[in-house]
Amino acid sequence: MTSEKQMPALRSIDQDPQAALAPFVTAVDAPRVMIETHGCKLNMADSQRMARDFAMAGYAIARDGETPAVFVLDSCTVTHVADRKARQALSRARRAFPDALIVATGCMAQRDPGEVDARDAVDLVVTNHQKLELVHIVTDRLDISLTPCAGGVLPAGSGASLGRSRASLKIQEGCDQVCAYCIVPRVRGRERSVPVDVLVAQVARLVDEGVREVVLTGTQLGSYGFDLPESDLAAMLRRVLTETGIERLRVSSLQPAEISEERLGLWSGVGKGRLCPHFHLALQSGSDAVLERMRRRYTGDGFVLAAERVRSAVPDATITGDVIAGFPGETEDDHKATIGVIERVGFADIHVFPYSERPGTSAAHFDDPVDQPTRSRRAAEIRELASRMALEHRRKALGDVRPVLWERDAPAIGLTDTYLRVRRAGPGGVANPDRLENVIETVRLVGLDGDVIVGEPV
Repeated sequence: MTSEKQMPALRSIDQDPQAALAPFVTAVDAPRVMIETHGCKLNMADSQRMARDFAMAGYAIARDGETPAVFVLDSCTVTHVADRKARQALSRARRAFPDALIVATGCMAQRDPGEVDARDAVDLVVTNHQKLELVHIVTDRLDISLTPCAGGVLPAGSGASLGRSRASLKIQEGCDQVCAYCIVPRVRGRERSVPVDVLVAQVARLVDEGVREVVLTGTQLGSYGFDLPESDLAAMLRRVLTETGIERLRVSSLQPAEISEERLGLWSGVGKGRLCPHFHLALQSGSDAVLERMRRRYTGDGFVLAAERVRSAVPDATITGDVIAGFPGETEDDHKATIGVIERVGFADIHVFPYSERPGTSAAHFDDPVDQPTRSRRAAEIRELASRMALEHRRKALGDVRPVLWERDAPAIGLTDTYLRVRRAGPGGVANPDRLENVIETVRLVGLDGDVIVGEPV
């Protein structure tokens, strides 16, 4: 069974973040823009919006092999490794595109704009607070005149969210929780929500442009609506589901305390078959002592109970998470407690990070750091466990029948609603098997191919 919406054959941002919008800017001499995105889904949403803004203003997104007039890095600063990757990307861009305007934006640019601006590779620094004006800032710097899209809109079916069948949409930004290890409140600011009417209109626009799945992103999604009259996350989800035709809606991340009966009821109610049964819950640690020092608002047992509530309400749910290894003061018993909670929850996948000291956080001043070799060892042990659990999760999924949104052709690769990566086995099942991109197809999961599951059309 398939469901197909006609739209141009565009490449996913995961494979080529530049190629998507070029067909829709027809001016031969339109300046090309290349956008490289690091870090979280919130940055992905920002980058997709920037790409649309550039296209609306008359720029083109650079195709493979094209030299951009503008290179934009949307950076991350959550760890020192993220900072290093950002610096390397900027230097690499300067070498590859010596005549381009090199623009640094994102969280590293927000955290220390002076340090970023001092780098020879960078021409322009745009902080997170200035992102909405980035296109105007770049255009003023280039001192050029452009021809905006006719009528102020991109063509219907253009897939203008960087050509993705899956689009990330920011519903809120900022965090007021101030966890001890986290730099995000400094670089994203206080919590603030996007009005519901605006979100409904944005999702409807994405549907018109051919997007099949919208991933709702934010720094602290569960707090959505606290600053809006008579609104919260559940109410917003109901409106998006009832007032738009979006086929798949994915909530990117929640905290354990935010797993309420009302919210979970949406998956079997108004969102049945459309709200993706995938829950990303950030664990960080399974030790109550470490969680308290981190200023997290739950215990290890509380986290397990939240996962059990999810599986009780949404039996086919996939649960993924994040863990920090080697937080200051973490003992071997604390580490074992984390492993114990991971095993009890049965994660399908875990992002594991050795603790990285971030200047400006309270944890940076703790006087009992865990040495780097121990952090690395503990992270490796958790990754090994996570890898085994992920394999077991994929094995258990064999035989299941799930809808897959194909994100590319030849070979057809896509995601189930439960966030499993699938490769399509063989032709058949659709009218045109050579044009599977942006098709939702029902498949049976029949085999394993490394980290990918093989699926056959039903």
